[in-house]
Amino acid sequence: MSYCVNCGVKLDSSLDSCPLCHTPVINPNEPEHIKKAHPYPTEKGQVDSVRRSDVAILTIIVLLATSLSCLLLNLYVFTGIMWSLFIIGVCILLFVLLIPLIIYTKVPAYVSILFDGIALAFFLYLITFTTPGIGWFTKLALPIVVLLTILAEVFVLLLRAFPVSFISTALYVFVEIAMFCSGLELLIRHFTGSPLRLTWSAIILTVCCVIAIMLITVLCIRRLREAIRRRLHF
Repeated sequence: MSYCVNCGVKLDSSLDSCPLCHTPVINPNEPEHIKKAHPYPTEKGQVDSVRRSDVAILTIIVLLATSLSCLLLNLYVFTGIMWSLFIIGVCILLFVLLIPLIIYTKVPAYVSILFDGIALAFFLYLITFTTPGIGWFTKLALPIVVLLTILAEVFVLLLRAFPVSFISTALYVFVEIAMFCSGLELLIRHFTGSPLRLTWSAIILTVCCVIAIMLITVLCIRRLREAIRRRLHF
């Protein structure tokens, strides 16, 4: 064991300088061409990133195991109603939603939205096995899913066909909210046998129309558009 000639601190035999005062450590009995090993690694380690395929395999196994275990419990232990269909439907829906994220990232947005709509409709169809009838699915649930899918496809089409900005995206969102709420109320009234007219959705439609007209005006007037962008920082 050696000590620093300047401050007297105890030194490790592998140190080249004093850790306190940075005075060089010189051993006259050691040849100068021999380099001392540093007691700590000089390079930072890096953890390898997780492969997307491994995450996909793990996700599929977890969803399959969850669905199968719940189905077996439902068939042999808790045999009241087919409650496992709810969990199986959720697992299928999650699988379809995760396809473009971790399984196959090159799926076009149109195809992904279409598969999401089909998976959601299938999940709702599984619920019909635990209900007295299927009328609520064919007359209400399925048309709502179709409406949502169509609006989502139109939204993606607008984003692809026209220049994207915060104002234009907000315009598309408010227009589709108005269309969805109006269509939703008409579908509900048709299912319940009520007269086909707008009541609560008319309020949402009016508000969205006012906002849409304002946004269209901003998009059409360049000076106003640039002024709003500078003040709102987008």
